[in-house]
Amino acid sequence: MSYKTILVHVDNSSRCATRIAFAGALANEHGAHLVGLLPTGLYEGSIPAGMIDTGASDYIAESAAYLKRRAENIADVFRTGMEAWPSVSFELRQVDGLATDTLIDHGRTSDLVLLGQEGGATPTDAPSHGLVGEVMLGLGRPVLVVPYAGEFKASPRRIVVAWNRSREAAIALHAALPMLSRADQVTLLQLAGKSEDDSAGPLLQLHLSDWLERHGVSATTDRLVCDVPMSDALLSRICDLQGDFLVMGGYGHSRVRELVLGGMTRGILEHMTVPVLMAH
Repeated sequence: MSYKTILVHVDNSSRCATRIAFAGALANEHGAHLVGLLPTGLYEGSIPAGMIDTGASDYIAESAAYLKRRAENIADVFRTGMEAWPSVSFELRQVDGLATDTLIDHGRTSDLVLLGQEGGATPTDAPSHGLVGEVMLGLGRPVLVVPYAGEFKASPRRIVVAWNRSREAAIALHAALPMLSRADQVTLLQLAGKSEDDSAGPLLQLHLSDWLERHGVSATTDRLVCDVPMSDALLSRICDLQGDFLVMGGYGHSRVRELVLGGMTRGILEHMTVPVLMAH
């Protein structure tokens, strides 16, 4: 298994250049084709009023012109960023559809989708609240979320896998094999609540380790039992292990009027300190 097509979301945020650099390095590491996906915002209806002249006689035309200029600037940032990776094949796709729908549609023809963590001091004129969770739950492909603070290598050396025997965790683990096989240290961290019966855990972890070994991945096992929020405990253990990458299942519930993420998923997305590969 390998990544042949990687898609990265490019936008007007201050962290876009950092995300592009990470994506370029990742594509170079895995010999993948990189797609820069640029939703223009034409159908989003989120144009900041301060960007349009208050005396404009045709607000719609002025708004469209602004979005065109913004897209051109973002495209320039992407192309400039890719100059650092002359051996990587890439393309820019500029799409007028809604950002979430566009990322899902184009992401389904990719092996991995890179998104930026929401929040933090990342100025943008196109807020994307809930985008990461919505894309992750609807995509059907793994997503790799890059934190809004810090610098990270696209070839992580110490990877932590959050394992709870769930369907989502199994999908994420399989999707991460190309990275796991390149890492120096892989820790299978079994997550359990304090009152959970885990008598089958050791045997299942042995089978999991054997499966990874057959894929060329040597992993150690660890167990995390806690009575505090699991996301807090997981981030603390990653720090203890000096981990530089996290693999985990992404959990959530079906959307009726709004997206509702599982508590642990929401906690990690809000407070992540390392890149996270998630799958649902």
